[in-house]
Amino acid sequence: MSSLISFEHVTREYGSGDSKIFALRDISFNIRKGEFVVVLGPSGAGKSTLLNILGGMDQASSGDVSFGDEVVSDYSDAQLTAYRAKRIGFVFQFYNLIPNLTAYENVSLTREINDTSLDPDETLADVGLKGRKDHFPAQLSGGEQQRVAIARALNKNPELLLCDEPTGALDSETGAHILSLLQRLSSEQGRTVIIVTHNSKLIQLAGRVIYLRDGQIEKDEIQDYPIDAKEVRW
Repeated sequence: MSSLISFEHVTREYGSGDSKIFALRDISFNIRKGEFVVVLGPSGAGKSTLLNILGGMDQASSGDVSFGDEVVSDYSDAQLTAYRAKRIGFVFQFYNLIPNLTAYENVSLTREINDTSLDPDETLADVGLKGRKDHFPAQLSGGEQQRVAIARALNKNPELLLCDEPTGALDSETGAHILSLLQRLSSEQGRTVIIVTHNSKLIQLAGRVIYLRDGQIEKDEIQDYPIDAKEVRW
């Protein structure tokens, strides 16, 4: 199967001269459609920079970033905006829901930026919130708010779902539920899911683990038998 995402000798540096800092150093990898990938590394490893470049929120200093047959690293600002809006779904540790909109209305916002968006009712049902769609964020638990955030990301009908510490603010039971949901989105719907985290327990769940340290790939492993998040002892 051809790659959905390709990084070829990507470097991201900040500053200049003696004050130059490398967030990523000459990294290369390919990710296929439908893969469930965990990018693991300590603070300062370059995880957030990697995620931001994948999502079109930052650009490489050198090297090529491709999405399918297109070279994202050559995009104009307008093309990057369209790429973020139509092709990428973002799930962050903090939910970024609009407090004066219901769950349904928060999810429906995607229809304003992407004409291929899905039906919000169906998407909320997929994440187990059919009966909570008329509730405001303050009326929802942390896990329910996170599921609304995931539903909003999915409702864009993105080709790639990027998750930055998606369970960091959740208790272990709710976190396991969210991660199990993300696994199903990959295995049953063919969504490409990339989770960026410092939590080593998450590697048990992934079909692929990329270990990042000091802006470089330390190891890139395929795991033939990932386990369901609900089976992990947190």
